[in-house]
Amino acid sequence: MFTGYDFEVIQRSLPYLFREGMTFTVTLTLLAMSGGIVFGTLLAMMRLSNHTVLNLPAGAYVNMMRSVPLVLVIFWFYFLVPYIGAWVIGASQPVQVGAFLSSVITFMLFEAAYYCEIMRAGIQSIPRGQVAAGQALGLNYWQTMGHIVLPQAFRNMTPVLLTQTIILFQDTSLVYVISVTDFLGAAAKIANRDYRLVEMYTFAAAVYFIISFSLSYVVKMLQAKMAIIR
Repeated sequence: MFTGYDFEVIQRSLPYLFREGMTFTVTLTLLAMSGGIVFGTLLAMMRLSNHTVLNLPAGAYVNMMRSVPLVLVIFWFYFLVPYIGAWVIGASQPVQVGAFLSSVITFMLFEAAYYCEIMRAGIQSIPRGQVAAGQALGLNYWQTMGHIVLPQAFRNMTPVLLTQTIILFQDTSLVYVISVTDFLGAAAKIANRDYRLVEMYTFAAAVYFIISFSLSYVVKMLQAKMAIIR
């Protein structure tokens, strides 16, 4: 089955794959997750607000992002935003955003729409009586959310947030469309250089599977533990 399969090309490529490729992939995942959760939480609070000036724009943003393929968002931001930025500030040349910053901002903005829906479900899972109790203590909307609702919502939604982060980790491979060297991009460069497409793409798939499956198992254990505590 493995006749002609070159394991040596994988072995000698490991330092480059993990030092360059996986480092970028993990960094992008962590930054996008952090920014996405923060922005997504704000969007969720806006969507649950009774003020039309808040919930309508937030709802429109979430629906738009969830209706457009991520690869198109990456293309749009990387190629179009520099010209929009130049038009806004009145510059004669496109604003230099860069592939790394472009990737981080794109994934933050895109994932925020999905984290928003997760957090909205988490906030709505908190009994309304607790919100009423906060208001009875003299807390306003933002204080009630910050001190009472959000801490419990984060706890309830932690497994789902982590599951979405695993999906985000897999989606980072799409940055290859703007020639960024993530883990898959690094594997592709070696595959094309050494004409070992089967070996490198098989190895990349195995690494993604092992990491994603391991993280999914951790999330499952965490979810079971939290269910026992409750």
